[in-house]
Amino acid sequence: MLKKIVQACFIIIGGTLGVFLIPDLLKLVDLSKLVLLNNPYSTAILGAIIFYIITFWAVDYIVGFVKWFEDSIVKAPISEILSGSLGLIFGLIVAYLAGISFNTTKIPIVNTVIPILLTLLLGYLGFQIGFKKREELTSLFSISSKGQKKRGSLDGEEEKDRSKVLKLLDTSVIIDGRIADICQTGFLDGIIVIPQFVLEELQHIADSSDVLKRNRGRRGLDILNRIQKELPVEVQIYEGDFEEIQEVDSKLVKLAKITNGIVVTNDFNLNKVCELQSVQVLNINDLANAVKPVVLPGEELNVQLIKDGKEHHQGIAYLDDGTMIVVEEGRNYIGKRIDVLVTSVLQTSAGRMIFAKPKLLEKAL
Repeated sequence: MLKKIVQACFIIIGGTLGVFLIPDLLKLVDLSKLVLLNNPYSTAILGAIIFYIITFWAVDYIVGFVKWFEDSIVKAPISEILSGSLGLIFGLIVAYLAGISFNTTKIPIVNTVIPILLTLLLGYLGFQIGFKKREELTSLFSISSKGQKKRGSLDGEEEKDRSKVLKLLDTSVIIDGRIADICQTGFLDGIIVIPQFVLEELQHIADSSDVLKRNRGRRGLDILNRIQKELPVEVQIYEGDFEEIQEVDSKLVKLAKITNGIVVTNDFNLNKVCELQSVQVLNINDLANAVKPVVLPGEELNVQLIKDGKEHHQGIAYLDDGTMIVVEEGRNYIGKRIDVLVTSVLQTSAGRMIFAKPKLLEKAL
């Protein structure tokens, strides 16, 4: 279908050029006396035939170029297309206004060539500026729309807008796997966004020659498949990319700034970068620490001692959430489940540590 459209365009262009150019060409070669070619219909048909013959050589190249251009437009994010088009339109308007003064002059080169050069130059500059400043344009419109919503929205509308907040998943939180359970319980609302560059990094990890990395990458892809197909959450794939940025984490922060989204991660360093750049972040490690049961000194716990401690006669046990319990004089009870009394709780950067002693010892005292 596209090939026929290109051929039809060539025939129309050939017929039009034949009407205007072939008579002058015949005068140039001294063939203007031919009666058949003095008729505009004849010259139009002759030009159409010439250009139709040219299509047999050129149509494949033009169709290939059109398909390449179409694929590029389809793959490009709508924000890039709109910002580039807006910049192009603005550049052409400026070129038209600037060219009016040159069109009124009587100098042949000035009134013809300079307006064309201005159109090409300012149109190109407008497109490039609009394309490269798309983040600022997007944030400008989003800020203005947010201000209008805050001034005139009801509580119900604000709640609805909150449910549409984008949650951007990074690679580490996907591989971790707990994000699927959090989504299933309904504690994570809004739209889950998985950027294409995160998917590419996951695929690269899944194709790694290292067995551990390969298993982690495949686990991440399985988690994404579960979130998208089994869980009652809205999932979107962001197709755009920031080619000028190399690091995936930096791309994620940039995307969060543009969309006013929230980064979901369990990476400590990414968490700090987001805080420094005023990007909202949800760290599931913070969530896990927040929901751990509160244990106070003097409380009684039932635990199973599994190994020796660092100090003499110490035994080590763990709660269901992974919190380590150091039991003084607990070495003799390794492999057994006993009741212990909490003596103190220590909060460290690595987590929480509980110190206890066997209840049997307390009774003996």
